[in-house]
Amino acid sequence: MPHAELKYSSDLEIDAAAILATIEAVILEHDAGAGACKGRAYPADQFRHSHIAVSVALLSKPHRDEAFSKALLADLESRIKAQLGQPCEFSLGLSYSTPFYVTHFHPG
Repeated sequence: MPHAELKYSSDLEIDAAAILATIEAVILEHDAGAGACKGRAYPADQFRHSHIAVSVALLSKPHRDEAFSKALLADLESRIKAQLGQPCEFSLGLSYSTPFYVTHFHPG
């Protein structure tokens, strides 16, 4: 299950839920078996310079190679930026979890 985090300066008018939904949709367009993308958004009231930093993490899989990663990163960048209505610094990172990472549903 992929993860996405948005960290951004609170002076930006951002629809975080829409951006997180877009990230999930883009991932699924590239890899239909990726599953739902857990997402969180963190506006920062204390900051220096208007910015948004987006982090996306997926599990390592053989088909998620360099070509896959470059294409996914390019699509994520263009689709996220299309939802930003104000000028700001932009950062986007795509990472892959190590084999020593556990993710599953905990039923309580």
